[in-house]
Amino acid sequence: MKVRILAFAGSARRDSFNKKVLAVAADGARDAGAEVTVVDLRDFPMPLYDGDLEAESGPPEHATRLKELMKSHHGFLLACPEYNSGITPLLKNAIDWCSRPSEGEPMLAAYQGKTAALVAASPGALGGLRGLVGVRSILGNIGVVVIPDQIAVPKVHEAFDAAGSMTDEKTADRVQAVGRRLTEVTAALHPS
Repeated sequence: MKVRILAFAGSARRDSFNKKVLAVAADGARDAGAEVTVVDLRDFPMPLYDGDLEAESGPPEHATRLKELMKSHHGFLLACPEYNSGITPLLKNAIDWCSRPSEGEPMLAAYQGKTAALVAASPGALGGLRGLVGVRSILGNIGVVVIPDQIAVPKVHEAFDAAGSMTDEKTADRVQAVGRRLTEVTAALHPS
């Protein structure tokens, strides 16, 4: 069985450093044999989660599309920017909308039994590490097995050259290793 990984960043910014780090981690997952689908949350605009809105008109079309993508993959590779030491509203909102059950569907169908790996990047000295704690907690509480391997890339504004390649080979190897490990763990949990 080919492991299918859905990869996305919790940032909508076109030139997001987290999207760049995500691409490096996705390469590691591909090198380990995974089929990786990279999506941009910018392409899935959703209103802030609101129970009244959901009751009146159901989930937004983009939430349903993203949820179906999540359900069709075995694991998630997430790049998690840190906003004021926490998860970005964009990422939290996507998680919340996709957690809502459709008729005849079990609770948390997009998350139960899935795996995830986390990467982060920041111009700061900690690389977004503090924000990963919250993401890990949220995902773990909704049934996702979040692997221990993670990386936060500090001073990320210095980590890429003009062509978009990581300049430090050791850091690039460590980021790719997270993608490889996610593939290995996911394959072990979802044997053919």
